[in-house]
Amino acid sequence: MSDTPAPPVILGDEPGSFPHGVLAERHPAIIRQVREAFPYGPDIHRSLDALLDNCTKGVIEPLFAGAPDRDRWRTWGLDAYVGRSWFDVPWLWSESYFYRRLLDTVGYFGPGPWRGIDPFRPFKLAELDAPETDEELAVLDTLDGRPVEERARALLHGSLWGNRADLGFRLSDVEAEKRAAVTGLVADDSETLWSLLPVADTYTDTGTETGSRTGAGTWADTGAGAGTGTSTGTSTSSGAGTLCLVADNAGRELIPDLLLAAHLLASGRCGRVVLHVKPYPYYVSDATTADVVDALRKLTAARGAAADFGRRLWAAMADGTLTVRAHPFSAAPLPYAAMPDDLRAEFAAASLTIVKGDLNYRRLVGDSRWRPTTPFADVTAYFPGPVAALRTLKSDVITGLEAGTEAALVAAEGQRWRTGGTHALIQVRE
Repeated sequence: MSDTPAPPVILGDEPGSFPHGVLAERHPAIIRQVREAFPYGPDIHRSLDALLDNCTKGVIEPLFAGAPDRDRWRTWGLDAYVGRSWFDVPWLWSESYFYRRLLDTVGYFGPGPWRGIDPFRPFKLAELDAPETDEELAVLDTLDGRPVEERARALLHGSLWGNRADLGFRLSDVEAEKRAAVTGLVADDSETLWSLLPVADTYTDTGTETGSRTGAGTWADTGAGAGTGTSTGTSTSSGAGTLCLVADNAGRELIPDLLLAAHLLASGRCGRVVLHVKPYPYYVSDATTADVVDALRKLTAARGAAADFGRRLWAAMADGTLTVRAHPFSAAPLPYAAMPDDLRAEFAAASLTIVKGDLNYRRLVGDSRWRPTTPFADVTAYFPGPVAALRTLKSDVITGLEAGTEAALVAAEGQRWRTGGTHALIQVRE
């Protein structure tokens, strides 16, 4: 465990702050969007109106007595926060509980006809079917013949910058996608990341990204290259380690994550990928198992290299080299430092855990206003194995920056660089 003391956790009680804006503006906007997305009946409309009033002016209320996860939420702090303002409890907890209450409001867990219907699904599908998604998939065809390091870097950065595809973020910041991303990373430990996932000794690069399955646990790839090195042979190793990939958003972010997973399997950098998703709809666009299936169908129905990736990933799901995990703690309102023992054991056994996105970063380092120069390795010392964070910056929490980097960002942008979604990082703790 790190000896670095954590600052107080972030609350949403300061008017004008980013967290306050999420609670006071983003959440009401999400309620309105959900209300308009489905032909809900008058009972659900009244419930949505009540939630809107409660989350902006009222206090936290308990889950109903028959809620399937009521006891779990009580262990996550519900009893301590009932009766308090949404703005006066930890921001991470307040945000998470809002989405859980929203699911109750639309009957997601109830016995009626709306049981199990994702209230965010129309937004996710619209993004998946957008022309921009097809344009991004077409770029895969241009990777054939490129040097191995260039292809690997492109897929890693595709996964990283795919994190801008955050529907909840864009609902509260309509200008987000119009702002150009800054290509230079505020922290870049990608070389360390690749060193933790060495290429299989029997792998050879031939300059293309088309490949095929040759049997359970075996990838024969004709060129899915890897990060920053070359090796010889054809990748037929099934003895490489396990990569845990903790996903963030569905749609245009999940697809690049799946492409990166396919690449890592094909190049022999790992023998198995465990994709961690949310157990139920969460934070508007967070990925669930259903979203994984939608993304795979999108890939297999595409043209060119995208379809090849899709078929390989579908086969990997079938033989277990790619598996999906929806642990209840993935939707917990708590930092990963509080993870249960079974999840801790999974991460401990992995060669590397890649944590995607802004929310997962907040949970990884702790949702506090750290000094930006606080070492990333210190605040993640508790994590049971090697861990990497791939994140675009969309909230105040940040660690691991060089002092000169922070000074340059502040001089150029004030504090906007923390929340604007235009900067990104790759951080690794071995």
